[in-house]
Order: sequence, then structure tokens, then C-alpha cells
Amino acid sequence: MNVATKETLGFQAEVKQLLQLMIHSLYSNKEIFLRELISNASDAADKLRFEGIAHPDWYGDDPDLKIKVEIDKAARIVAISDNGIGMSREEVINNLGTIARSGTKEFFSKLSGDQQKDAALIGQFGVGFYSAFIVADRIVVETRRAGFPASDGVRWESDGSGEFTIETIDRPQRGTSIKLHLREGEDDFLNSYKLKSIIRKYSDHISLPIQMCKEEWDDDKKEQVIKDELENINQTSALWTRNKSEITEEQYDEFYKHLSHDYERPLCYSLNRVEGRSEFTQLLFVPSRAPFDLWDRNKRGGIKLYVKRIFIMDDAEKLMPMYLRFVTGVIDSVDLPLNVSREILQESRDIKVIRESSTKRVLSMLEELANSEDEIKKGKYRTFWTQFGQVIKEGVGEDQANQERILKLLRFASTHTDSAEQTVSLAEYVSRMKEGQDKIYYVTGESFNAAKNSPHLEIFRKKGVEVLLLSDRVDEWMLSFITEFDGKQLASVAKGGLDLGSLSDESEKKEHEETQKQFQDLVERMKKTLENKAKDVRVTFRLTDSPACLIADENELSGNLLRMLKAAGQNAPDMKPILEINPEHPLLSKLKNDDQNFDDWTNLLFDQALLAEGGQLNDPASFVRRMNQLLLN
Repeated sequence: MNVATKETLGFQAEVKQLLQLMIHSLYSNKEIFLRELISNASDAADKLRFEGIAHPDWYGDDPDLKIKVEIDKAARIVAISDNGIGMSREEVINNLGTIARSGTKEFFSKLSGDQQKDAALIGQFGVGFYSAFIVADRIVVETRRAGFPASDGVRWESDGSGEFTIETIDRPQRGTSIKLHLREGEDDFLNSYKLKSIIRKYSDHISLPIQMCKEEWDDDKKEQVIKDELENINQTSALWTRNKSEITEEQYDEFYKHLSHDYERPLCYSLNRVEGRSEFTQLLFVPSRAPFDLWDRNKRGGIKLYVKRIFIMDDAEKLMPMYLRFVTGVIDSVDLPLNVSREILQESRDIKVIRESSTKRVLSMLEELANSEDEIKKGKYRTFWTQFGQVIKEGVGEDQANQERILKLLRFASTHTDSAEQTVSLAEYVSRMKEGQDKIYYVTGESFNAAKNSPHLEIFRKKGVEVLLLSDRVDEWMLSFITEFDGKQLASVAKGGLDLGSLSDESEKKEHEETQKQFQDLVERMKKTLENKAKDVRVTFRLTDSPACLIADENELSGNLLRMLKAAGQNAPDMKPILEINPEHPLLSKLKNDDQNFDDWTNLLFDQALLAEGGQLNDPASFVRRMNQLLLN
């Protein structure tokens, strides 16, 4: 028998911060504490079902898993108890005193001080047990892990101010009991009718019974009296096992919130039963807001795996590709073994079938929104693209089997749109291409404004040719996997020689040839001056307003990509750009007629072109000196 010990410990600093933020940010939605605690109790039952496969003796004489909610009006206590897996002393300290999850630092860095925005983020982070402090000024937890002796029970107690006590107790029953001593002014939660309505609203989908004592009216006392008889409050059937016709929109929404801890409704969902060589049910949700840890590539997926309705594991990342890591849901397989492990998931053919089916199901949901004529659905897709567009772009390179479908989902800003939020699909772009245009033109930049103001666009604007403006960090990587769409080649306006095909008439082409001959001597002199900076110098007709621009050779990395690689600390190849000059610009006349300052003019043009495309000067002081000298001449 363990020696009874009691000690006082401090909350982890992040817990203290979360408690303060939560109590002040979630006051308008206090009732979520009940949803969170019931959700935890349900998870505890799921874990016992799974671990109990190997340890059936852990059930003892209490095999029927359930959750019980009790009210003690005189003591002003609400208690939530379960007979699930329970916790050891170490687990209590880890689960109730620390936040042991990735992304914590990033979560706190995104808090803004705006109560409404922070409330949404806190919910998304998953407040879980700590939400109880919204309504309680003291919480007592008693628990014992299944398989442990009664003498290994644990009592945890705290007022949420910064410390908690923990001691060893005798606890005959396994599972966990949480007693909430309500704050002043929270008497509404002592009303059993209110608690029952909250349970039915938020937790009706829980697959094990949630029980409360019945009440009946006492004529003598003129009040409701609690009886010893228990009643089930919820339907006690997993949502995904019900017929679609029996499930309301609200029930889908609340189940999604149960899974994701999100406060907002999902954008869309799909419940589907697959039969054939593999048999499984999938209930998948697309959120309406990106999670704070979306860019954590080590974050596991949001899919819960069940086998024959028995919970197996959280975050089964093998069930969904990385570029769909924002999807939340449940997959319940009939064929997988109950002792399935992450190693088995790696090799299982059934898992491959489930993954392929689930990927296609999500893409179908997105296609329905993207292709709909309904304004509400179109608006939902705009929201989706704003939140998750950059992640979907990863799929172009990661999922070759579905690349064509993914390409149709992509959206881009263009020279025909006024902002980064106004976007065009590749199909829309192709549908309004100019007569004689045979390429899909694009330009990349470090930001929307940098791309929009690129000098490379000047001739395209003059001719009214639309150019896609790509400014997401993932775009350069994505473009390496796309060569064409709908038979039209993708072409960077900042790489290779300018070839507008039949968009240029014969008279223009002859005029350009003559101009190039006239500037041949000047070009050769500039090449010599810039031999350490530029790979080549040539006359261009892509410019109308700017004197010069830099481009990369057709098969070389763009200047934007080289800058990104260097900024990320990668070993970027040492590539010299090509300087293209505008023969019609007045500065070129200056250059032609000023032999004394020829080298300064040439270097100035190069440096200006580098700055115009977002590059950094190797020698800013020399640039300023040259510019000042030339201004004084």
C-alpha cells in the first residue's frame, strides 16, 4: 500500500496564462465547460475500451461504461464522473498541471488581446479541463487508473490561482470524478433542466450514456425534488452510425465542435459509408478557420480512427495526406484488427484504400463548393481558399494521382483583379485568354504588391494580356510540378526570352530586329561593365515604362526563389541574372551619350532593376554615391 502523500505544486506558466485568458475571454460562452468535461469523460471511456482489449480484467464488476452528471444544490456543486480509464498520479500532474502539446508557443504568440478573436483561438487550442474554472472557483478531482489498486487513487484540488495540491487516496472505483464548486452568480448551472438542455445540445452524439438523476415536482415542498432513479440524457449512439435522415445540421455542428474544439461551424461535411473490398464509415469536416498550428509539419492529423466503433487512436495521420491536414473527422473500419498500431497503419492495404477514398471525398466536397452557382457555397469556397489555399497548393506536388483535380481548385490573383483576395481559377483564366495567346503567363513576387508592380508586366498590360500574380511562399515550389493546364503551357514572364507568339504582329517583329541591331554596340559595352554581375545583357520589348529589368534563363531558378532559399539559410546556387534594357527609355539615351559616366549609368540601371524585383544590393553605399553623382551632372 502506498504511503499517503500530499504536496503542493505550481501550474506550468502556460497554464496560468491560459487560465487568465480563458476566464476573461470565454465568459460569454460559459456552458462549454460541460461539453469539454463530458468530451474528456468520453475519451477516457474510449481509451479503456481500447486498452481493455488486452486487459479485460480491468473492467472488474463494472463493465458498463457511462458518464454521470450530478447536482448538489445545497453545497453548490456540479459533479461529472466516469468509469473510464482514469489517471495515475503522474498522469494527473501532466494532464492537469501542464500543457504537454506542440504548438503552445505559437498559440500564445497569436493571441491579440481582442476578446472575441482570442476566445475563438482559445477554443481551437482545446481548453479541455481548464474550462471548468470559467464557472468554478474550486475544483476537486478524484481518480484511479484502471488496473491500479484502490490504494493508488489520487485527489487533485485547486482554485485556479496558480497552484494545486495532489495526494494519494483510497478509491475503490476506477475512473474520474470532477467536483466543481461554483462561483457566486453561477446558480443557473444548479438547474437540472438547464444542464440537460446543454448536454442534449452539445453532447447528444456521445456513444455512451450520460446519466442524471430524475426529478419530480413535490407538492408539499413546492419544488422539484431529486430522485435516486437515473435517466439517460443523450441518444447514446455514435453520430456516424445513425441514418443521415435522423441527423440535424445542429448535431453535425456540435459533433464537429466536440472533435475539433472549434467554436465556429464547419464549412462543409460528408458522412459516407463505403462497402466493397474494404468496409468503413467516414465522417469528415472541413473547418471554416485555419488552426493556429497549421504550418507545423510535425502536427498529427485530425482524424480519429475507430474499429467496429471501438476507439483506436487520435490523430491517425496515415488516413489523410499532409496537404489535407486541416480536415477533422472520424473513420470507423470494419476490417482493421482491434490491435492496430501506427506500424500496422504503415503497411495496411485497407489503410491505403481508406486514405485514397477519404482524399477523394474531401476533394469532392471542395469541388462542390468551388463549382457551385449558389452564392452561399461560392462564399464558403472563398473563405476556404483564404484559410487553406496555401496548404492545398502542397498537394500539386505531393499527390500526383489527384493533381488534375487539385489544379482546378487553385485560385490566383491576377492583373485583372484589384486585390489578393480577388482570385481567378486556371479554367477562368484560359476561358478569357486573348486570341492568339497560347500560354498561361505568371509572375512571382515576395508579396502581392511586389508581383503586381513588377516591371515584367508592362508589355502584357499594354496588350491587355492577363498575368497571374503569385506571392505565396509555396508557389515557387508548386510551379516546379506544373508544366501545363488544359493543354496550355505555364510561362513565367520573368524567365527566358519574351515570346508573345501571334500576340505580336509582323511589323512589330521587324521593328524589334532593327532596334536590336542599332543597340548591339551598346549592349556589348554594358556586358563588359557588368561581367561580374550579369550573365548577359540584351534589348527587350517587354518594358514600356521601366528602363531595365532582370530575368532568369528559361531553366534556371527565378530571382525570387533564390532570395527565398537564401533567406531560409539554404545553399542557393550562385546564378547571375540577365539584364534586359528598354531601348525606348530616355535613360538609355543618357547612357549612349555619356561616355564619361558610362560605367556608373550601367551599374545604376542594374541596381535599379534588382531593387524593382525585390532584391537586395550588395553595396548600397556605392549605389547611393553613383546616383548622387549622376543627379549632380
